[in-house]
Amino acid sequence: MPHRVTCPLDCPDRCRLLVTVEEGRVVRVTGDPDHPTTRGFACAKTNRWGERQHHPDRPLYPMRRAGPKGAGRFERVSWNEALDAIAERLKQVLDEHGGQAVARYHYAGTTGLSEGRRPVAFFRAIGACELDETICASAGGEAWEMAYGPHKTGTDPENVGGAEFIVLWGTNPLSTNTHLVPFLKEARRSGAEIWHVDPYENRTARFADRHLKIRPGTDAALAYAVARVLFEEGLVDWGYLNEHAEGVEAFRAAAAAWTPERAAELTGLEPGAIVELARRFGRARPGFVRVGYGMTRQPGGGDALRAVILLPALTGAWKHPAGGALLSTSGGFRLASGRLEGEHWLRRASGTAGYFRPDPGVRTVNQSEFASALTRWDPPIRMLFVFNANPAVSTPDSARVRAGLGREDLFTVVLENALSETARYADWLLPATTFLEHPDLYTSYGTYWLHYSEAVMEPAGEARPNTWVFAELARRLGLDLPELYWSAEEAARAALDGAAHPHLANVSFERLRAAGSLKLNLPRPFTPHAQGASTPSGKVRFDPPPRVAPPETTDAFPYLLMTPPAHHFLGTIYAPLARLRAAEGGEPEVWIHPDDAAREGLVSGVYVWLESEAGQVKRRLRVTDRVQPGVLVMEGTWPMGAAPDGEPANTLTPERLTDVGRQAVFHGIAVRLVRVS
Repeated sequence: MPHRVTCPLDCPDRCRLLVTVEEGRVVRVTGDPDHPTTRGFACAKTNRWGERQHHPDRPLYPMRRAGPKGAGRFERVSWNEALDAIAERLKQVLDEHGGQAVARYHYAGTTGLSEGRRPVAFFRAIGACELDETICASAGGEAWEMAYGPHKTGTDPENVGGAEFIVLWGTNPLSTNTHLVPFLKEARRSGAEIWHVDPYENRTARFADRHLKIRPGTDAALAYAVARVLFEEGLVDWGYLNEHAEGVEAFRAAAAAWTPERAAELTGLEPGAIVELARRFGRARPGFVRVGYGMTRQPGGGDALRAVILLPALTGAWKHPAGGALLSTSGGFRLASGRLEGEHWLRRASGTAGYFRPDPGVRTVNQSEFASALTRWDPPIRMLFVFNANPAVSTPDSARVRAGLGREDLFTVVLENALSETARYADWLLPATTFLEHPDLYTSYGTYWLHYSEAVMEPAGEARPNTWVFAELARRLGLDLPELYWSAEEAARAALDGAAHPHLANVSFERLRAAGSLKLNLPRPFTPHAQGASTPSGKVRFDPPPRVAPPETTDAFPYLLMTPPAHHFLGTIYAPLARLRAAEGGEPEVWIHPDDAAREGLVSGVYVWLESEAGQVKRRLRVTDRVQPGVLVMEGTWPMGAAPDGEPANTLTPERLTDVGRQAVFHGIAVRLVRVS
């Protein structure tokens, strides 16, 4: 019989899976046909989880470095030897340099409450550096909060089938949100049109009824031009705005400056297409916009997204269950997770016995500036713990990140279930369990379903959960803090029992464990912003008007580079699988428009150097009209070994931050091409 489990990876779908295990091996992975959003299918990546689970390079035992940093040479040791040595080194660093010399780096390698979030409490207990988790979603989150207040809640995707007109703006759901697609098809069968706004032709562009190939980073100009048409043609719901919005006149004045002709000049679109987009959206009952975080990974990305998500408020689309906008559903899950993550210790100035020494003035590492934290901070970080992440590849200025990881005076501990690029720099590499080998509680950012999964396999080798490792270190440091030793069940019970929000009414741990997944108790009908927003005034905020700040090129760097996800792998979690790499062409490519290729004297198949202010990489060229002139596209975060020069794409990504959210700018990077001689 297959086991029902929940996919833990960084994806909005949060699929419920059926996993068949025979003689200790995963032999089949499918989607749960009884789950309302998973609907019986899993993505091309998760179908291959068995290969990832049993990959021959998976670390299975605690290991100590036995060669130069970065070489990936280790020798096997016992757990006691590893934990004793790590704890002793940690005590020494805390005694000599304090918590500010200890840092953590993690993200969404698993999104479970226990294995993803609870380890944070250990670091707060010892007063280590805080981590500003900006690598992906902070600009979008801050932009949403500016407009609609805290707690991101958008349209329930299960209601999208009732929309009359849908805009997929800066998102590629056929690759990154596949379980939204059945609801899009449902809307289409009922007569809805689906438009796609994105700088290049991907799977979603081909699925949509119409694709607007917008220039990167000009989304705010397009949104303003759409808003201007809505105001001019009487397609604005003044009843909704007068009662539930503020700052509308300032926004209207800003939009008035953006005629369709002016917006067309900047965006590269036709004025008629802009007018038609506005009219169709304004006349729909209702219109719906699905926006993606990719839009925010540009210099002006936060304001661009804010301009777009305000359009449904102009038309009153929020009054309909199928209308409005969706960036994330994460604000619907009001778990009592503060104690689990040690938030209360951040507010305390004095500690207890042992090494419990919280420091309100502790330093903060911005993930998007991790290279500088490792190479420029004075006093330096002396001890680093990495889990649920691969910063050697995924972080801006990654060559300098690796230089920092290579410091001999930096003691690095990596918890991993793959021999990642970061793991190769570890002084101690500790084998981590996968989601099939430990229990956990999962929220979502693309559905309103809450999940709990039990372990369905014994840990491979001597792999252990992250929480077990940090509990063992806490014992060795003498930390007498019960939260650090809770089981996954105790943590889940605390998160659920301590929650008082109506969305979690009657969602007990017993019910959740028995069902595996439960939908939040949303109001019916669910129209999250029909009565305004969760801002201090209770109104949707249009002021200050969003800025239009597209990325710029120079004579030295004349192209804009985008690095969106590939279809068969989004990050490096699945990238080690040869079949998935083969499905993406075997090695990373850079796409160029035929006009640019002709001017440069380049053809498909040749190799070029891409150079930015941060670094250079070597890539095979593909000439295609799927991109637009002046724009280059490299899909996927590939493992370093797959690239012809061994360099990841983020070698090109400078440490530049977005307009809001202090997030990395992964799109709209100014680069130049140099043919490999």
